[in-house]
Amino acid sequence: MGASSASTGAAPVLDIVIPVYNEAHTLAHCVETLHAYLDRALGIPARITIADNASTDDTLSVARALAGAIDGVRVVHLDAKGRGRALRRVWAESDAHVLVYMDVDLSTDLKALYPLVAPLLSGHSDLAIGTRLGRGAKVVRGPKREFISRGYNLLLHTALRVRFSDAQCGFKAIRTDVARELLPLVEDGEWFFDTELLVLAERAGLRIHEVPVDWTDDPDSRVDIVDTVKKDLRGVIRVGRGLATGSLPLDDVRRALGREEPQVDGVPRGMVGQLARFAVVGVASTVAYALLYLLLHPVIGAQAANFTALLITAVGNIAANRSFTFGVTGREGAARHHAQGLVVFLVTWALTAGSLVALAHVAPHASRELQLAVLVVANLVATVTRFLGMRVIFRSAGGAP
Repeated sequence: MGASSASTGAAPVLDIVIPVYNEAHTLAHCVETLHAYLDRALGIPARITIADNASTDDTLSVARALAGAIDGVRVVHLDAKGRGRALRRVWAESDAHVLVYMDVDLSTDLKALYPLVAPLLSGHSDLAIGTRLGRGAKVVRGPKREFISRGYNLLLHTALRVRFSDAQCGFKAIRTDVARELLPLVEDGEWFFDTELLVLAERAGLRIHEVPVDWTDDPDSRVDIVDTVKKDLRGVIRVGRGLATGSLPLDDVRRALGREEPQVDGVPRGMVGQLARFAVVGVASTVAYALLYLLLHPVIGAQAANFTALLITAVGNIAANRSFTFGVTGREGAARHHAQGLVVFLVTWALTAGSLVALAHVAPHASRELQLAVLVVANLVATVTRFLGMRVIFRSAGGAP
């Protein structure tokens, strides 16, 4: 059973959306090729939805002719341009279990379709993307497009700290229940739409499956690269600001989709993940502390070097744990959190300073390296106190359940 199964009246498993704007010359080839592949090779009940974005040529007429001639093909017409608007409209109204979108040029080899949707159908993943930048992908395109694509994805990794490899490949899928939760949060209606969707999904703790694809660049692409780059940059800034200020209700998405951390018997909810993130921050802080101590010790002595290195790293440690470990964002309460964190710092300093005093009594001529080793051990002992103290500090801000 392929695309024609949608004509029975039952809801299809897949709804494959093809957004088009002035594609009258290539639309029939795309739809006929896709329909034939679905019937021949996929074996999953599917529907093809042509989403016409206010085309000014004969695209709508061609689309309607195809819908009339081929079972399982339908047309949705929008009066406004924008790939994101088209996807939002069709996905919001679809009755399928999994929503797919692909470009009309069929740049991606259709053999990747089943690997794309299989993890979503099984419930293993929430979204799936084709990637041209992952290991195993085979890509044919010019150096200009290659440079722009890699540059854009590098920007996303740097500015928004994303982990997915390719935001722009026109070959993606999402479970319908996930789309229902994420679509109201996505503001963009054009080319930045799917990037924004992926960023929010990843920050909400959803699982994104990646499929390396065989991809051939369409030389007839009509994307205005300069205009798209400008709008994408504005989108990156807007989304980055929303993540930094905590204005995006991603906790609601997590709760709605059951993506809260699993409870471990005898351990408060959320503590396992917090411990792991706290450890990452702690390792980075300890390395920074050690380097600062070694640099300052010859200049100002052991106790002063210890205090200064601890104070500097404590400020960064509090900020990192506030955002990364406990998920507290925005400026509200930041000053209070830092003040409370510095109280915890004073406790840590007392422990480490005391260890230096004890070492001086036991080994008055201890080397700088031995002093550092004792301080590192004392810091590790103080870590438990620091973690519990921060859990108390950030609980009131919603960071710890």
